[in-house]
Amino acid sequence: MKQEIFSLTGSNQHTIIGDITYSAKPSQQVAIFVHGFKGFKDWGTHNMVARYFASYDIHYVKFNFSHSGVNPENPIDVNDLNLFAANTPSFELFDLDLVLSYTKQKFPDAELTLIGHSRGGGISILTTATNKTINKLITWAAIDSFSSLWKKEQEAEWREKGKIEVFNARTKEYMPLNLSLLKDVEQNADKLNIKTAAENIKKPWLIIHGNDDINVPLSVAQNFLKLYPKADFIEIDKANHVFGASHPYKENQLPEQLKQVCDASIAFIKS
Repeated sequence: MKQEIFSLTGSNQHTIIGDITYSAKPSQQVAIFVHGFKGFKDWGTHNMVARYFASYDIHYVKFNFSHSGVNPENPIDVNDLNLFAANTPSFELFDLDLVLSYTKQKFPDAELTLIGHSRGGGISILTTATNKTINKLITWAAIDSFSSLWKKEQEAEWREKGKIEVFNARTKEYMPLNLSLLKDVEQNADKLNIKTAAENIKKPWLIIHGNDDINVPLSVAQNFLKLYPKADFIEIDKANHVFGASHPYKENQLPEQLKQVCDASIAFIKS
């Protein structure tokens, strides 16, 4: 098993750091993982997942968005809160297009599958609806609206003060969000409409969601299926938003529910 690091210049000239995990065998299948809100490429089980996919001869690409807030010098957590606060969905769409272009140049003949978790799932839906290089889409606990990431009653304070804070239950810290996020979602409402994009998907799509997810309700996934009835849908019993994973993750094996997610995803990619 090998891991190759790459670096790209992303939104506002900030750096995208990524890696590709692969086995020695050549492969015509590449999965590109898109992390979620407060997430990053080395979170919890992400490296274990990458190696698991690679063991099935699927090259696995993952990366940090340019405004993820993860310092390339210390990539184990979100530590640049000013950069994190400045992130927007439009920045993430720009970054993902760069990663897709890089991946397609590196593996020109490969089939590309986009895998998006949570907010990254929303970004992946938007991208798949417009980007012709993507062959398949997989979403894990995807959101259906960027405004679901904050409380509606926070918006008045947000406009007044130019910033709000969201609580990170894992780190027990409050993380800032600049007004630029709210403005981006409002000013680009059509471009960032995840539900409309879901109706316009033209590629095979696998929707996976846990039925014990308190962050993004199962009903969101069920509504995606109504918007795109041709999608495959898998409900993971008693799974939370991260399918039993945590950060840091110190076990030697994937959580059983996350393994179910990975097995279903690998089967979908190879189908």
